[in-house]
Amino acid sequence: MANSVGVISQECFDFKNKGISNFVSPTDHHDEIPTVDYSLLFSHDHDEQAKSLEHLGKACQEFGFFYLVNGVPESVVEGALKGIADFFDLTKLEERSEYSKKNSMDRIRWGLRSHAGENREFLKVVAHPQHHCPSKPANFRDAIGEYYKRFHEVELGLAKAISKILGYEETYIEKEFKLEAGFDVSAMNLYPPSFQSKGSIGVPDHTDPGFFVSLIQDVNGGLQVLSHNGNWLSVNIPRNAVFINLGDHLEILTNGKYKSHIHQVILDNNEVKRISMATLHGPSLDAFIAPAPGFVDDSHPSAYRGKTYKESLEFNGCDEIDVQSSLSQLRLPIPI
Repeated sequence: MANSVGVISQECFDFKNKGISNFVSPTDHHDEIPTVDYSLLFSHDHDEQAKSLEHLGKACQEFGFFYLVNGVPESVVEGALKGIADFFDLTKLEERSEYSKKNSMDRIRWGLRSHAGENREFLKVVAHPQHHCPSKPANFRDAIGEYYKRFHEVELGLAKAISKILGYEETYIEKEFKLEAGFDVSAMNLYPPSFQSKGSIGVPDHTDPGFFVSLIQDVNGGLQVLSHNGNWLSVNIPRNAVFINLGDHLEILTNGKYKSHIHQVILDNNEVKRISMATLHGPSLDAFIAPAPGFVDDSHPSAYRGKTYKESLEFNGCDEIDVQSSLSQLRLPIPI
């Protein structure tokens, strides 16, 4: 959700400098985005659950992103996307512009970018711990609110599953991040078709702070994520799935065991306008996040500075609702 690049890991930084990331990924099975079945993570069949947790662990460590199925009902996702479409279609530009930046504590913010480096209209809202939303159009707030309610349950479930994978009690991440008071921000985006854009970039390459980012969209195409292998992978979300990309603060907590990955939106192949909603699921603003002792030893010294989530969001002079990455500044120099 950045307007500028937030470089995530030394490996990806090196890939970008070498130019490897300029190539779109070939059809290599090693770079196929994995799919995780949320329901199986809590299966009553012990063997089935164990296999699903192992699969999730590989997805987190070997990729850092995955498709999640059987988490939120398809009707809820479709309702949220329709609500977003109605907001952009049924309200006038003057009405939407009323939510332009007013002050640093905005909880709703609208913007329009149309230049070579970024092309989109967006609405950002704080979704949790308190849901903020424009009053128009009718039913918009309810449709989005139902999605947030359902997905917060999924967020807590993933926190439990990932905690177990990491070898901790299932409430570990929930407690470390104080997720019951977690600061979640949604960016609802309207991307123009390529023939109407002022450049090929919808959103420039960046990483996102927080636990993870969930993304839904009405039309596939445009979103790309940089893999461990340095390939740009196109994100084509299967029907009834949500795309999950791990965030900066899970990377910090695990001292780099799990990585937050660079991603971008490209408009070259957009034949029609596209709607998406990326929700950044963050720790509580007062949660202090640093590498956990269990991930630090003589072979793996602490690689990141600890800060509260609020401090990290404001580190570059940004506002909380901007949810800008500061990961590159929080990374400690590598000892020689």
